[in-house]
Amino acid sequence: MTLRNLIPWRRGGRQVPIRRGREHPLLSLQREMNRLFDAFFEGVGMPWFGEGGFLDGEYTPLVDVSENEKEVVVTAELPGLDEGDFEVRLDRDALTIRGEKKEEQEEKGKGFYRVERSYGSFHRVIPLPCDVDEDKAEATFRKGVLTVRLPKTPEAQKALKRIPVKAA
Repeated sequence: MTLRNLIPWRRGGRQVPIRRGREHPLLSLQREMNRLFDAFFEGVGMPWFGEGGFLDGEYTPLVDVSENEKEVVVTAELPGLDEGDFEVRLDRDALTIRGEKKEEQEEKGKGFYRVERSYGSFHRVIPLPCDVDEDKAEATFRKGVLTVRLPKTPEAQKALKRIPVKAA
């Protein structure tokens, strides 16, 4: 008998039940909820939970959008890229950032040679919260961070109305 046969994991597509002593019902509920969440997210890469990276050959850069009274600022983290590796497009109500990321690591040593390569394209469409002046938009790229400044149109600036708050 091998050690693998002693471990109570799945055998033949069925999960082997594990006998436990009597436990508190809330502990049982928590264990079952943990199992359901683990099963739901099993094998799913989740870059939308705050981690940029490769997922099934596609790179997902982290993007931050902020807005003030005069402009909308979009910041994207594109580490390891050059200006020629991506393009930025503005189309009425959306900003599109697309490109390709290539990484290669090479290591040589006594008796071994290792090369790891990863390639991935990315495509992010960021909806804009208001009308922007397309002619005055500007983008800068410095130290792996793309910053796009989109000035608001005068109509969009006028549409902003502050509401005074009174303490009760």
